[in-house]
Amino acid sequence: MALFSSRKTRFVDSDILIIGGGFGGCGATYESRYWGRNLKIVLVEKANIERSGAVAHGLSAINCYMGMRWDENRPEDHVRYARNDLMGLVREDLVFDIARHVDATVHKFEEWGLPIMKNQETGRYLREGRWQIMIHGESYKPIIAEAARKSASEVYNRIMVTHLLLDKTRPDRVAGAVGFSVRDGNYYVFRAKAVIVAAGGASHIYKARSIGEGVGRTWYAPWSSASAYGLLIPVGVKMTQMENKIVLARFKDGYGPVGAWFLLLKAYATNAYGERYEEARFEEIKALVGKYAEQQPVPTCLRNHAMLEEIKAGRGPIYMQTQASLDSREKEEIGWEDFLDMTIGQAVVWASQNIDPKEKPSELITSEPYIMGSHATCSGAWASGPEDCAPADYQWGYNRMMSIDGLFGAGDTIGGSAHKFSSGSFTEGRIAGKSAVRYVTERSGERPEVDEAEIKRLEETIFMPLENYTVGRNEIVAGSVSPSYISPLQGLQRLEKIMDEYAGGISTFYTANEPMLRRGLELLSMLKEDLQKLGAEDLHQLQRAWELNHRVWTSESVTRHTLYRQETRWPGYYYRADYPKLDDVEWHVFTASRYDPKSGEWDMSKLPVHHIVD
Repeated sequence: MALFSSRKTRFVDSDILIIGGGFGGCGATYESRYWGRNLKIVLVEKANIERSGAVAHGLSAINCYMGMRWDENRPEDHVRYARNDLMGLVREDLVFDIARHVDATVHKFEEWGLPIMKNQETGRYLREGRWQIMIHGESYKPIIAEAARKSASEVYNRIMVTHLLLDKTRPDRVAGAVGFSVRDGNYYVFRAKAVIVAAGGASHIYKARSIGEGVGRTWYAPWSSASAYGLLIPVGVKMTQMENKIVLARFKDGYGPVGAWFLLLKAYATNAYGERYEEARFEEIKALVGKYAEQQPVPTCLRNHAMLEEIKAGRGPIYMQTQASLDSREKEEIGWEDFLDMTIGQAVVWASQNIDPKEKPSELITSEPYIMGSHATCSGAWASGPEDCAPADYQWGYNRMMSIDGLFGAGDTIGGSAHKFSSGSFTEGRIAGKSAVRYVTERSGERPEVDEAEIKRLEETIFMPLENYTVGRNEIVAGSVSPSYISPLQGLQRLEKIMDEYAGGISTFYTANEPMLRRGLELLSMLKEDLQKLGAEDLHQLQRAWELNHRVWTSESVTRHTLYRQETRWPGYYYRADYPKLDDVEWHVFTASRYDPKSGEWDMSKLPVHHIVD
């Protein structure tokens, strides 16, 4: 690596290392300081915590709030809701744990300056739906970031964390992480007694609908590059529900949100002929999924399924009848603000297409799939639950600790705890932070031993794309195709094509079967080999190279889970054409996987589903 001899190595020691400065990471930092007043707490973020994570540019609503101070809902109610929406498969202990604490988190947000809309008649928070409250959320993330910044001993912005470190003498224990500065290229080695991973889920592993001038636009944050999973899988963390992809119904072309329109403004969707298709398809959906079709509200994936069936039957486009609900100036302002708070691009699309929502309807469409653990799905790591309510086989001592000792998670990272959103992710970060402090305190005399040889090997691995480019760039005589390396963009486009065509993307109406999935794994294996030949012309492209690595690891996990689970559990999110129906008898189980770093083999298994709420 003589080409880059000016690079410096920075060692940073801490008691608790937090990776990711979104809501989960900020919550973990805040709570770690509260319980660990004398601990060194380090927060690392690849962007800047002021405007990073999925809520970087704001939100119009907080989607997880019980309202227990007014007896609006109880935590048990939220467990039932999440269980029904996920058609029987959630970690009820984790969902309950978040629900019982999330109101206190929201009240803190208000104390810190977040403007929450009030119902003028009752004085309570203005409800968008049963679990949602409306906010003026343009500055939502900076408000939360300030609390984290004041709590952390040190904040390292613009550091791309690429790998976790394990204890030299105990490979089942975490010892820290490594990465590099995207500003000066220095190599960072973070040594820690406990690590909390609160990185982002996965967008851009499937080909997006946006093309041409819109290329790169997605519903979920495009900078969420699967590090929540790409850091965990290679070191052998047990994962669950990675097949639980999420597909969103959104306003077409701009990915504008539909929640406020459906829930608060009471708009409704029809096919091209003005027919309310969801009711018309009830019986066929019930034949597919049984009792879950009768749940209220109807599970999100089933509403998607009805829309997709209408489109395939030639009765599209699907329209949101916006003009039927905008009967006052106040409602019109709410509708526009819903976009201006977080999806300005949708307002631009309407303007460019001469759409006035109070005069004419607007098209809806389903998005490409995403992998995430913080929204309405459950992808992520298998984690220990709360001591007071988790069943014995869900709990091994420290709440939100994964299958590697000392490694905790929150937000997108943790599987099984759906419907947490921003407030729930911050709350789960608080839970993980408190547990990490307890873990470190109870092991006050212990410090993991970092393997110096492993640190050196990882340094060579991380910076290899820069050397690949420097050596190989002179072989290009025209264009951008090199005989000796591929660019991160070329690799990403190849990944998106594989996942779209073989693992249930938009081009196949989210459908796959065993031969398709096995072919997808073959192609992913070839792509993984070619990742050794990634070329990066600068530090920005080096970051893109490692984001691609994390996406590829995640994509392989998703494909293996989808292949293993011989069932269509969430129609409207994905379909197994060779197993078209839900099977509660055989498959009312969690799907789990573990990659073995030594053998390179994957172990797939089933884990039991326990109910803690009737």
